[in-house]
Amino acid sequence: MREYLLTLCITAAVTYLLTGPVRKFAIVAGAMPEIRARDVHREPTPRLGGIAMFFGLCAGLLVADHLANLDQVFESSNEPRALLSGAALIWLIGVLDDKFEIDALIKLGGQMIAAGVMVMQGLTILWLPVPGVGTVSLTQWQGTLLTVALVVITINAVNFVDGLDGLAAGMVCIAAAAFFLYAYRIWYGYGIEAAAPATLFAAILMGMCLGFLPHNMHPARIFMGDSGSMLIGLVLAAGAISMTGQIDPDAMALNFGGSTRDTTHAMLPVFIPLVMPLTIIAIPFADLVLAIVRRTWNGQSPFAADRGHLHHRLLEIGHSHSRAVLIMYFWSALIAFGAVAYSVHSASGMWVVLTIVALSFVGLVLLLLPRFTPHAPRWAEHLVPPRYRRRKAGAEESHEAGEAVDEPDRTPIPAGVNGATAIGARSRFTDRRKAGSSR
Repeated sequence: MREYLLTLCITAAVTYLLTGPVRKFAIVAGAMPEIRARDVHREPTPRLGGIAMFFGLCAGLLVADHLANLDQVFESSNEPRALLSGAALIWLIGVLDDKFEIDALIKLGGQMIAAGVMVMQGLTILWLPVPGVGTVSLTQWQGTLLTVALVVITINAVNFVDGLDGLAAGMVCIAAAAFFLYAYRIWYGYGIEAAAPATLFAAILMGMCLGFLPHNMHPARIFMGDSGSMLIGLVLAAGAISMTGQIDPDAMALNFGGSTRDTTHAMLPVFIPLVMPLTIIAIPFADLVLAIVRRTWNGQSPFAADRGHLHHRLLEIGHSHSRAVLIMYFWSALIAFGAVAYSVHSASGMWVVLTIVALSFVGLVLLLLPRFTPHAPRWAEHLVPPRYRRRKAGAEESHEAGEAVDEPDRTPIPAGVNGATAIGARSRFTDRRKAGSSR
């Protein structure tokens, strides 16, 4: 566990430290497009954040290769090299798209090629555990087609959900955390070494997202762009493929004796690898399916961008930007960790189901209260942003009476290179008397 945590921290640190220089490079390179009709941000924001995330991935793999317990993953398996090859290709395509806006069909072809590169190096689905049938071996063509389909669907699902500040990185980080817990349990609990690559991929993916999030939370200083969203989608798919199609269910040595109910509970860890990839991308995949149906119904191309995604609808019903992101986080965590909890405590599955139902009810209540603003206790107000602090009585009376609050003369200015740090607040206003220019 310590080696995985060290790899995660190194990946997060490299990604975090490189994002600032990458932001300045993106501005100089002109990778800061104008605001489009479907965008929700108000200022031109640089992209190419995937550059920092890719180097974080490389740093994580390099560190893991030199650790005593993780170097065996590179010696006994070619999956890390397959991941790096596919990630480099998809990252290059994303960088070109962030700069030159390449065609959607070209990106789709690049995604399929990147998946094919991983398949050629051994990262493919060999068999599937099917409920009621058992383990079904796949032919080479069947495994290749299924692997490519899973990679392409996961990449586009993550890419579709990348519409609000911090949304895609946070959702993928939550999914990777749930996947890490499950993969580590298979590796450590059952002693199956074949689960080690998937565990490593999940730890590195968490580090990439955690290192980028401080720069990407609302208001975002930089976007990951397609170079980042397609990259983390591919890493997520690689971990799912490694767990689903590389681990032999017979190696778990489960006890299938007893009643039908006991047999079902015993076989649950066999079926979870088949279900886990679906739970990880449940929210992005639902958004993807709804977007394709909506655009096709309206006579548009399935790849045409619009403002009908789930996060856009949350904003339309009155949720703030930050609250919409937190709601999407909540549902992603509920689905992903719910599946992991049920696989661990299958004997007491009814309690897990009841807990999920209760939390779902809480999520629906929060979803239907877009104008409810929570407030922190008095003793904790200095720990939360100002919008969650209680107003003083005098300020409330002045606000209700329509009195103007004394504020300095502030004039909005367009985004620039200076004035933004990774974790500090970025001022969107300036005092012209001090600035001395109209910038």
